[in-house]
Amino acid sequence: MKSPIPWRHFLPALLLVFLTALALQARNYAEIVTPRRALSLFPTTLGAWTAKADIPLSPEELSILGHGDFLLRDYERPEESPLNLFLAYYSSQRSGDTIHSPRNCLPGSGWATLKLGRLQIQRPNGTAMMVNRYVVGNGSDRMLVLYWYQAHGRVTGSEYWAKIFLVEDAIRMNRTDGALVRVAIPFGTVEDEARAEKRAVEFTKGIAPLLDSYIPQ
Repeated sequence: MKSPIPWRHFLPALLLVFLTALALQARNYAEIVTPRRALSLFPTTLGAWTAKADIPLSPEELSILGHGDFLLRDYERPEESPLNLFLAYYSSQRSGDTIHSPRNCLPGSGWATLKLGRLQIQRPNGTAMMVNRYVVGNGSDRMLVLYWYQAHGRVTGSEYWAKIFLVEDAIRMNRTDGALVRVAIPFGTVEDEARAEKRAVEFTKGIAPLLDSYIPQ
């Protein structure tokens, strides 16, 4: 006769059932939508950086992105190449409209991954944020991309942890809103890559304090 299975072996399954029940219960209530400013109101002047008109997204791009609030702009400084800012905010990610990783979107646009890593950036308030550092190429063209996921005052470069936080916040706060922030800058030689990173980091430090008004905490 087999000995009975210890009850502790059932704990993971019971915990999963409990968490699933909580998630389903959260779906029964209207999701909390926090007031915020539209991305179109994001400043066009950031220190010496200035932007002209917003870059329109095509119907095909909007179809892929889903229902959200999006901003695509080139910012310039005198005697420097433009830097591109893309913001994507979703007030809810329960209905299938979720954040798309640049690692999936850029290769679909003809860019091939050359380097992929992480970069820690010190924010003006003294805290540090870890972002993705992504170098892509298309023929002889090169581009440095910094991007991260941001929601409820939390910043992460990990898509995996962004999904975990999404489920946690859906259960705990009844909120699934969140955003992707992407800063991209073209460069040429290896030496230019270092200069491109310096400019991208400087720009990122400039926009970091402003994002909370557009991506609710």
